[in-house]
Amino acid sequence: MPNQTHPASKPRQDSFPRKPLLGAGALVLFTLGLAIYGRFTGVGAPQPTGVATAERTFTFADRPDGAVIVRIAGSSQVLDVMTGQQGFLRGTLRGFARIRHMDGIGSTPPLVLTGYADGRLVLRDPSTGRTQELEAFGSSNEAVFVHLLTMAPATRTTSAAPSTPTQGGI
Repeated sequence: MPNQTHPASKPRQDSFPRKPLLGAGALVLFTLGLAIYGRFTGVGAPQPTGVATAERTFTFADRPDGAVIVRIAGSSQVLDVMTGQQGFLRGTLRGFARIRHMDGIGSTPPLVLTGYADGRLVLRDPSTGRTQELEAFGSSNEAVFVHLLTMAPATRTTSAAPSTPTQGGI
């Protein structure tokens, strides 16, 4: 009988060269390290370069019927009562509310909406330092906040409508 070697007894050869694989892994780790460094130090974060052309300070509250009351900060003057789904508005405000809740800040401090000459629209929370560039979400979503920045205040107050946030707030 001829001498047959069993396939398992052959020395195993790597299917992929080791050095390029280690190099790719090192590149991934380096890139991840740079991203983490940039995130925590702010290096590479976009800085506003344009001139602010419009700015408004708001407070927001949920009504029990689901509407969102938008007030000019520091007054009882209602800017708008937004009814319906308002998905982008609610989602954006919930993100700000979540950060405030984590930091132990209530819903009382106002948010600042700023329009810049270069077309950017920025929503900022001075109490947490969070900033949201709204144009990144598309023109139809940005238009919800442009509307708040450009509209005239309503002529009524919300004395007939409860202004305290419902459970969970926005």
